[in-house]
Amino acid sequence: MLTRPALLVALAAALSAAAPRIAVHGHRGARAVLPENTLPAFEYAIRAGVDAVELDVVATRDNVLVVSHDQALNPSICKAPGGSRLIRELSLEQVRRWDCGSLRHPQFPKQRPVPGARIPTLDQVLALAGQGDFRFTIEPKSFPRRPRNAPPLGEFARLLVDAVRRRGLEARVTVMCSDLALLRAVKRLDPSLRLAAICTRWPNEFVEKCRQAGAQVVALNQRLITPEVVRTAHDAGLTVLSWTSNEPAEWERLIEAGVDEIGSDDPAALIDFLKSRGLR
Repeated sequence: MLTRPALLVALAAALSAAAPRIAVHGHRGARAVLPENTLPAFEYAIRAGVDAVELDVVATRDNVLVVSHDQALNPSICKAPGGSRLIRELSLEQVRRWDCGSLRHPQFPKQRPVPGARIPTLDQVLALAGQGDFRFTIEPKSFPRRPRNAPPLGEFARLLVDAVRRRGLEARVTVMCSDLALLRAVKRLDPSLRLAAICTRWPNEFVEKCRQAGAQVVALNQRLITPEVVRTAHDAGLTVLSWTSNEPAEWERLIEAGVDEIGSDDPAALIDFLKSRGLR
């Protein structure tokens, strides 16, 4: 007969096995801990055990995809050598002159600087694939109102798909975007790629938006998520990815709503929280 402590351990194990696993995305790597969208941040997230690293890509003047959330280099987190800050106007060589690791992000006081960290290319990040069993969630940053700041949609999609194919990572990549036209361009080039449509303002229209894009995932700001929204998505056969939440109260609410995947700037803390709830 099992003792009471042993019975509790067995019960916890059974509940954990029965509970759905919530996937964790390291948002921009792990920018609560290390400078965003840098190789050290991605490597930290991988070691922490994320299911996916999330990253943003833009194109340089010489059509190299580099990892940056902003179309113009942000002087609050990158030390500037001078000249233009718009990445589309800079060559890869010029982009690499920026130090994006020495300045602590003003919103994340616990972030540890990594002096000298540079903006990596997409290929450099994809080269981390051998470090673990995880996915890449790649957000190509298109600018429909400022089309000169990005390649034409077809070219942008080709650059992205070619980069993924060169590394043989089609089965490990999700392309996430709010621009339906860009998602459709990616799908035409490679229908096998998993697509996520970002919906920011109209949660009641997300099913149609995903249908138009051919997306299997709806990516929603965590403030838009309710149990009803999640049920609607699941009834339509969609996976729900929530972005971006960093507090236990937010995680608890998202768990109760039934989301499938959560993006966080502090993925290690989120993983520990999920483990404490038997969800990993």
